[in-house]
Amino acid sequence: MDIVLKIKEELKVEKWQVEAAVKLIDEGNTIPFISRYRKEVTGSLNDEQLRNLDERLKYLRSLEERREQVLASIEEQGKMTDELRAKIVAAETMVAIEDLYLPYRPKRKTRASVAREKGLEGLSEILLAQETTKPLQEEAAAFVDPEKGVNDPAEALQGAMDIIAEDVSDNADYRAYIREVTMEQGILTSKAKDEKAQSVYEMYYNYEEPVKKVLGHRVLALNRGEAEKFLVVKIEAPEEQILQYLNKKLLKNDNPITTPVIEEITQDAYERLIAPAIERDIRNELTETAEDGAITVFGKNLTQLLMAPPIAGKTVLGWDPAFRTGCKLAVVDATGKVLDTKVIYPTAPQNKVEEAKAELKKLIDKYNVDLISVGNGTASRESEQVIVELIKELDRPVQYVIVNEAGASVYSASKLATEEFPQFDVGQRSAASIARRLQDPLAELVKIDPKSIGVGQYQHDMNQKKLGETLEGVVEDCVNKVGVDLNTASAPLLQYISGISKVIAKNIVDYREENGKFKSRKELLQVPKLGPKAYEQCAGFLRISDGENPLDATSVHPESYDATLKLMDKLGITFDDVRAAQKNAAKAVLEKPAPKSEDKPRPPKKPKQVVIKNTSTAMGAALAAALAGSDLAVVDNGSGKKEAPKASSEAATSTVSVGTLSKKVSEADKKKLSEELGIGEITLTDILSELEKPSRDPRENMPAPILRSDVLDMKDLKPGMVLKGTVRNVIDFGCFVDIGVHQDGLVHISHITDKFIKHPLEAVSVGDIVDVQVLDVELDKKRIALTMKIGDPAKVAAEAAARAAQRPAPKVVKEEKKAAPKKTSVVDQVAKAAGVTKKAAPAKKPATKAAAPAESKPTTSKGLASEAKPAAPKTFKKKGIVIFRGNANE
Repeated sequence: MDIVLKIKEELKVEKWQVEAAVKLIDEGNTIPFISRYRKEVTGSLNDEQLRNLDERLKYLRSLEERREQVLASIEEQGKMTDELRAKIVAAETMVAIEDLYLPYRPKRKTRASVAREKGLEGLSEILLAQETTKPLQEEAAAFVDPEKGVNDPAEALQGAMDIIAEDVSDNADYRAYIREVTMEQGILTSKAKDEKAQSVYEMYYNYEEPVKKVLGHRVLALNRGEAEKFLVVKIEAPEEQILQYLNKKLLKNDNPITTPVIEEITQDAYERLIAPAIERDIRNELTETAEDGAITVFGKNLTQLLMAPPIAGKTVLGWDPAFRTGCKLAVVDATGKVLDTKVIYPTAPQNKVEEAKAELKKLIDKYNVDLISVGNGTASRESEQVIVELIKELDRPVQYVIVNEAGASVYSASKLATEEFPQFDVGQRSAASIARRLQDPLAELVKIDPKSIGVGQYQHDMNQKKLGETLEGVVEDCVNKVGVDLNTASAPLLQYISGISKVIAKNIVDYREENGKFKSRKELLQVPKLGPKAYEQCAGFLRISDGENPLDATSVHPESYDATLKLMDKLGITFDDVRAAQKNAAKAVLEKPAPKSEDKPRPPKKPKQVVIKNTSTAMGAALAAALAGSDLAVVDNGSGKKEAPKASSEAATSTVSVGTLSKKVSEADKKKLSEELGIGEITLTDILSELEKPSRDPRENMPAPILRSDVLDMKDLKPGMVLKGTVRNVIDFGCFVDIGVHQDGLVHISHITDKFIKHPLEAVSVGDIVDVQVLDVELDKKRIALTMKIGDPAKVAAEAAARAAQRPAPKVVKEEKKAAPKKTSVVDQVAKAAGVTKKAAPAKKPATKAAAPAESKPTTSKGLASEAKPAAPKTFKKKGIVIFRGNANE
């Protein structure tokens, strides 16, 4: 197999791009480094494309390795044929290779292997030849040998049939056909182990759906229901069609003596050997596909969460809510330093509300707290009520945000948290983490195992190794996309930087503590175990804000410094210009007001420009002086140099590069410049972009969190109400939106947009601020149905009332199929003719199903798995298949 060509076709990119990427990966370059600094080489393949390429490269290489092992094994056995070799070489999946290898794989002891040891292969050949005219009892009697354990003709015949059945089962062509027809025509079914048992899986108590149409989240739900022993799941295949196919392949004539035997053999081969294996394979395949989809969604959700914009320059009070043990508080300053901690008891059973409010007022006044960050766990609802009452009593403006505290308890009890806050207990550490999550989500969340961050579905049920690798890659991409401050970053944050291991990250922190702040990127080469290769991979992602070289604070890689200096010289830009632009950018971030709950994100305003023909003339200088201190930017059309109004010497050079370089350098100029500077046009464009906005944070364009000063109760919600909310989680069948009550509401995929979408991620992402309308509220089940397709409130309310009147929907119970009477087997007939009483065969064990690891409950944004259109549950039949739609438990 040509691996490069295969990946090219799968990823729909050029062959040279795949070859270049594979070469870079094999040379030890990381995905973030290749994506950011080797764009010319790969044709600008992005992080996602490169990770998909890397994953497929590993799989296809392991496939080739297994192919070679199989070929060598069969060659060693002396059983290789040209036809078999061609089939193995042409196989494109691991399953296909294993099917071909099955007859030659060393087997454990089986009924067929025992029969072969007893010398019954000769009888099996007679049966397969289908030419005998003797009675079966007479043919089998010739193979009776008590010394070998063959005591009568019936045992001989059974052994011969077992040999043929195993050969049928091992036939790769037969298996391929049966697998294909089962995938195309099979029905995935589930029944309740106990129909009286109440559970979240009730909609699956009598469930059927074609295998080829079943959705990933349903597969995972069925697996979990089976693992928790609520469901019995199986695949019903078109058995009659399959048996006809096998009989057609094996029957050579209409011999009345052997035909019944062959038909019985095919049925035994299918029911005992093939069907369980095929069912296991298909369910594993369905599970793997479902897991891949869920992991992809988890990764995209995690990206949005990690890339949430930081709220800089604010003092935050972190609040870890609880009942019996009290609510833990931590005040954190704008740099993330913990200033104070307290424990208050405003919740049950103590209910010391007034005492708690008094303590809160002291902290807010003492440290000038701007925001309160509240964890969304136990007692968060009760804590919200206290905070809202408090805010109304304060003399200064304070707002609060509900943040996802998933993983905070894990972090607070970790070795890392102990090292970071040795003087605090786990509750105080958790409160500090909740505060920091609001200030800088990325820097704080990297300290937590990504799998513990609840923005996925069924994450505990899937391949943990694959999930972990994918999420680690997501975190790595986000950290490198943003970059980190070399002089303030923690070791957990540094270890996600391209080329930096845990050991090197610790060495960087140790070096910094021993020698003081890094003054230049080159100083990294003095860190133990950080060699030239690691330096190449990491340098561009590490920033030094007040270093010797202003370029060290940008994403320009040191390998491009010489070209950048030449470019700056050609464009008339100095280091002072770059420094001033960096200071202005930092100041703008700090002064950016936090959004309020009613605010909508607005695009940044472009500065207005005044073009002065030549500021070196008396008139030009006078005009520039007159505009000093205004919001207008002055452009010198004579020199091509853009300057800020000269209110001060620093401001005079602060906007030379901002917002104009890309416009000043045409495409033709770029081509010429790139040749002169010895760099690619893509690299040149990136350098120009960085000089325009040095030290920019890509998170600035992401939606900011909604800050609240009031609270809603679920009882306050009425169908038809329109609210603003934050998307907390996106899953296959919709998204969960935080609208300011303790329970997130579900927007079903059909209610996200009027346009057809295959997945909610096509329209929404975690962190999006959206307008939603309440469709339905079920207080007893704590369910809120929402829509993003805003309609007439009165009509929505009327429809909700009609749905409420229809609940609960009746269950649909399928009639049990009556098993056909079992025919007397050929072996039993021979035994009876010989006067032998045949021992009863031991009961067959049920086939092992592909089940996911047990988990307490199906997860959603806050606990319960729900695929639900807001309408009442409906049941309808299609081609004899009972299909359930619209139940909030799916």
